[in-house]
This record gives sequence, structure tokens and C-alpha cells, in this order.
Amino acid sequence: MINFQERANDIWSIANLLRGYYKQHDYGKVILPFTILRRLDELLEPTKDAVLAEAEALNKLEKDDKAKTKNYTELRELKLNKISGYRFHNRSKYTLKKLVADATNLQPNLRNYINGFSIQGREIFEYFEFDKQIAKLDEGNLLFEVTKQFSEKSYKDLDTLGMGYVFEHLIRKFAEASNETAGEHFTPREIIELMVNILFVEDSKALTKEGIVRTMYDPACGTGGMLSVAEMHLKGMNEKARLELFGQEINPESYAICKSEMLIKGQNPSQIKFGNTFTTDGLEKEKFDYMLSNPPFGVEWKKEEKVIKAEYEKLGFAGRFGPGLPRINDGSLLFLLHMMSKMKDETTGTRIGIIFNGSPLFNGGAGSGESEIRKWIIEKDYLETIIALPDQLFYNTGISTYLWIVTNRKSANRKGKVQLINATSYFKDGSSKDSVRSLGSKRKFISPEQIEEITKIYGEFEESKVCKIFDNADFAYHRITVDRPKKDENGKILKDKKGNPLADADFRDNENVPFKESIEEYFKREVLPHVPDAWIDHSKTKVGYEINMTKYFYEFKPLRSLEEIRQDIMKLEEETEGLIQTVIK
Repeated sequence: MINFQERANDIWSIANLLRGYYKQHDYGKVILPFTILRRLDELLEPTKDAVLAEAEALNKLEKDDKAKTKNYTELRELKLNKISGYRFHNRSKYTLKKLVADATNLQPNLRNYINGFSIQGREIFEYFEFDKQIAKLDEGNLLFEVTKQFSEKSYKDLDTLGMGYVFEHLIRKFAEASNETAGEHFTPREIIELMVNILFVEDSKALTKEGIVRTMYDPACGTGGMLSVAEMHLKGMNEKARLELFGQEINPESYAICKSEMLIKGQNPSQIKFGNTFTTDGLEKEKFDYMLSNPPFGVEWKKEEKVIKAEYEKLGFAGRFGPGLPRINDGSLLFLLHMMSKMKDETTGTRIGIIFNGSPLFNGGAGSGESEIRKWIIEKDYLETIIALPDQLFYNTGISTYLWIVTNRKSANRKGKVQLINATSYFKDGSSKDSVRSLGSKRKFISPEQIEEITKIYGEFEESKVCKIFDNADFAYHRITVDRPKKDENGKILKDKKGNPLADADFRDNENVPFKESIEEYFKREVLPHVPDAWIDHSKTKVGYEINMTKYFYEFKPLRSLEEIRQDIMKLEEETEGLIQTVIK
């Protein structure tokens, strides 16, 4: 079995050459693009001679065509890509091994090699600003040795997914060296597999039809791990199915790696966009069949505030953020609203899977942005399922996380309902199914068998100890304002001109009344016995929504009896006495 972390460490060891000349947090600027370069170099090796021969023929054809009646740039891209077998090619005469053979001219020849890539290939190295690194390495007399060491590496035993694992380990090392949050780029594979399982299981019949084509989108796609797993999963269900992948990524290194992987897989790399999803939606007009994402937890959106608020105020529900805006220090729900704006109409429909921490479940009281977003999603009957996952699943945080499934095409038996699954006990110790060593904050993993079990619980849609099914309205409540009369020093109630008692703001209180319950009956039962002179200010009543997973799955554990506690104390005293006697002797 291939140990992807060991392979990544082997590649990263080349960074020892950079020590002293590069700062540690800049190692990735060399290691990552060279890794991609060697990967592409090795993939193109079998067809290199055929590509060069065809490129020469096309150049001659273009030179002989005095009228320039054809677009030879486009023709060349198409023909050479076809010969290479990928959506990219390289028409430079060089390979990494040939570059090393001519050490004297390495810098200009390496630039020639990079420029020989087709348009999509060149763009990858532009986002790494690789030309700057070539110059810097040459200036420090490091270019030859670094190029030589990478030319000796081989990835032939790694398929696309395996190479993706290696890239993500490299990204993680780069993030650690840069003192960044590695988890922003790195989602554990078993979590993605669970998400994809849940997204596809309702459509299993349709997805096994021959020649079916579906689209998948991730607005914070990182190195493309989620998209890759989704594609492989669908291929496992139906070899003749095709999943068109779309995504957007703000980190230039992650974007470049994702784009290179899309090229290698035969996906259209132009469907992966660079930039901030909130301020520059690279796929503004697109709608998708499936979407999934693991956006960063609890990240503030102050830098994007001006653009987001302008869209909210100007476009309302015609834009992405009509239901409301969350507090500035946590933009998680903005990602979900953005994704929901890309759902297909309900005749076709869309299924969304997104990972959140606990905040989007309950943060913000009635009338707040978070509550209004939850209210809109639930009242539109879009929230299908929330799965509570074990803690310590991620590499950069040990906190509890939740998988939300949102869709505008619920099956008939799910309409008007929300399924909550408590999967916090479905884990094994360690970082992965083939490793028991913890990594970062990750101490647990979900095994393939447990993924199947959770998927089965979801699909059966039946109440059990770990599965609860609620009406949409069960998450709603009325937030009522309870006032008490203002009194003077003598205890006399002060009144307004109409004879109504004045409210004392110092004694004002609020109560959350379950939506299905009568406000008046609740007030009589829960409030008046304690404060008989209180009343409800109905003008301030608001409807709020929250999802309290802890409350729904709470299990009462009776306290131990006094006798059990006494026995434990006696036992401890006996043990302590024995220790004291040992010390004295």
C-alpha cells in the first residue's frame, strides 16, 4: 500500500537544498510547481516525439499558408492535445532530463520548456509566479540541483487520486511552514466520501443510466479533492456516466494544483475559476445538479463587506443574499446562500452538501441574520438532513462538525420534514483506515463500513436512537417580550395618559415559545405564576429558528448513589494509606 505522506515527505526533502537561501515559509513556492512540472513531464513522455513531429508539421503548414485562412493556434491546441491524450501538451523539445543534460543553458531552456506548454498548462505556472523562482534559484546557484533532483522523481505508480493525496500533504506542509491553517486546504477523504455517498444515494437509479451527464460545483474547491472524489464515486456507480466539475478557489497555489489535476483527469480546466467567490463569482450564470463544500469555519467577511452588502441591499432575493446576512465574524452561511443561488429549478432540482461547525445551527436570536437565513431555508422546505459528525476528524481543529444536506427536490416522504442524525459515535481512533497515528488535531476517522452505516440510516429515514425526524415548524419559536410595570418609590404603578401601565425597561425580559404552542397558554403557565403583573408586548414578537442538536439527542445519566460514592472514597483512602506506609518504610 502506498504511503502518500511518505511520498510527500520524500518530495519535500528537496527543500533542504533551499535552506539558508529561501525562508522556510517560501519553500512551497519552489516545491509545489516543480512537483506539478515533473508530474506533467512524466505523463507526456510516451507521446513526446509524436507531439513534436505534429507541431513541426503544423508550423510548416502555417508558414506555407500565406493567406492565413485558418486559426492555427486553435488548430494546434486541438491536434496536439489529441496526440498527447490529455487536455494539454508540450511542444518544446525539452524534458526535465534533457534540461539537466545541458546545465550551462538551464535557465533559458527551462523557460523555453514552460512556454512550450499549451495555454491551460502555462497558466498553472503563472499562478505560481514560477518565472520569478527560476531566476532566484539560478541566482543562488540552486537551479541545476533542484531540477536534477525533481527529474529523478517518478510518480508513475500514482493515479490521479493518489497524486491528489500527495499534493494535499505537500500543501499541508507548505501551510505549516507558512504558519497558515492547513485545514483550509485539506479535507479528510472519509468526510468527502460520506458527503458524496449521501448526495448520490437518493439518485442511485438515475445515475446508473448509460451516458448520463451531471454537474458538480465547489465554491471553495482548494486542490480539488472533493470534486475528484465525487467524480470517482460516480464512475464507480456507472463507468459510462460523466460528472462535469466546476469550482472556484482563492488561494493561488491551491488553484494551480486543482487546475493541473483537472487537466490530467481530462476535465475542462476553464471550469475552475480563480478569485474570491463572494466578490467575483467566476460562474455567475451557472446552475448545477450537485454542490458540495467545506468552507473555512468562523472566518470574518469584513474585506468583502462592501460588495456583499451592496448586493444584498440592491438585489435582495434577486441576488445571492436576500434571506439575510450573518454577523461579520462568521461568513459560513454566506457560502450556503451563494450555493443555493445556483440551484436548478425544482423540476430538475439540486442537492447540496456542506460542512459547518456548530455556529450556523443556533447562533443569532430571532430577527438576526443567522436566524432569518435558517428561517428562509426551513420554511422553503430546503433543509433535508443534518448529520452530527465526531469531533477531531479534521487536521486543523478538534471541534465538532455537521454535514448539512440542502435540496429543492425532496422525495415525497421527506417533504415538510427534517432528519437529524447523531453520528458522533461512528469513528475509529487514528488518522485514516491504514494509519493509527494521529495527524495535527485529527485523532479519529470514519471507516468505510461506518460510512455505509451512516448512509443506510440516512436512506432508511426511520426514527431510532441516533435518528430523529422533525416537522419543519419544530425548529421555530416566537421570541416574546415580557414587560413589567414601572413603579415609583412608594411602589405605586406609573401609567401613561391613557391609563396603561408604563413598562420598566430594567425588568424587561424575553421568552422563547415553541412555535406550535399557544403564546397565551405558555405565558399563563410559565410566566404569570412568577410575575403576576407582567404582560406581553406583542409589537415586539419575532419568529426565530434554531437547531439544538444537543437537546434533541440528550440522554439523561442518573447520578451515582451516595453508597457508590462512599465506597469509592473508602477505596481511595485504603490505596492512599498503603502508599503512605510504603513511603514511611
